[in-house]
Amino acid sequence: MKDMMNLMKQAKQMQSKMAEVQKALGDMTVEATAGGGQVTVVVTGRQEVLEVRINAEVVDPDDVEMLQDLVTAAVNEGLRKAGELAQEEMNKATGGLAGGLGGGLGGLF
Repeated sequence: MKDMMNLMKQAKQMQSKMAEVQKALGDMTVEATAGGGQVTVVVTGRQEVLEVRINAEVVDPDDVEMLQDLVTAAVNEGLRKAGELAQEEMNKATGGLAGGLGGGLGGLF
């Protein structure tokens, strides 16, 4: 019974650490670019897009599709980087026990 109580206490501490990391991720950002820096996005560690910057030189009314592709590529890369950042931070907080963001310790967290 004592082991179970200790395990529950550790699980609660880990859950608290993970909540702290989730909050901190909102203040962390990553940048991603596409088209050789023509389009840049800034994304939080919570995978929220904060900013999209587009170089005026890439804006061509006759080729809107290319601009759409560059924005899509930059956003996807930003979200990928933000996901990696979140995973790294969670692993630091939990000593790697959290596994994926939805699934360490048998999905407990």
